[in-house]
Amino acid sequence: MQIALFPLQAPLFPGGLLSLRVFEPRYLDLIQRCEKSGEPFGVVLLTAGSEVRQRGEGADFVAERFEPLGTLAHLERLERPRPGLLQIRCTGGRRFRLSGSACLPHGLWMGEGELLPEEVELPLPEDLAQTARLLQGLLHTLETGAAAEDLPVQPPYRWDDCGWLANRWCELLPLPADEKQRLLALDNPLLRLELIGDQLERLRQP
Repeated sequence: MQIALFPLQAPLFPGGLLSLRVFEPRYLDLIQRCEKSGEPFGVVLLTAGSEVRQRGEGADFVAERFEPLGTLAHLERLERPRPGLLQIRCTGGRRFRLSGSACLPHGLWMGEGELLPEEVELPLPEDLAQTARLLQGLLHTLETGAAAEDLPVQPPYRWDDCGWLANRWCELLPLPADEKQRLLALDNPLLRLELIGDQLERLRQP
């Protein structure tokens, strides 16, 4: 399938929230087309270049490179605070893997790739139940003084699903972007949650 790409400095996880301020012409056009068609776009992690297109020496733009594995972003909300600016909120969908990509003349990247299978729901084992309790406690703390729609984790809550829990922790933990990408690339949600459990244990140690 053909996927319009939006390279960012952090990966998007399935079921995650993504809020963006869009002002570059290449992305204004993309988002408005997504609004009309209902089609998603693809979020991929930048490995070189910046989120905003920049000119290098001479007339050429600085090269952008990104990971081949990304996540579809489905547009949920769009606001137009002023001409030339869009504020959007999206939800992460299925992961995909690119087999190739090309940059169009106005700077938008298009990828050729395939969707990866939906993650299988795996029940939370007892030895990882603490990961759910810790996330519930964190959300309770964040709810103080914050509007419900602004919280980083939104319902429906799936406290008994390994993949859902692992993805939410991947978004919230202060991990390097490349480490988050490695976790995103894991096909086994239980393994992803086990690795997150190890990270949580290290953070809790004095």
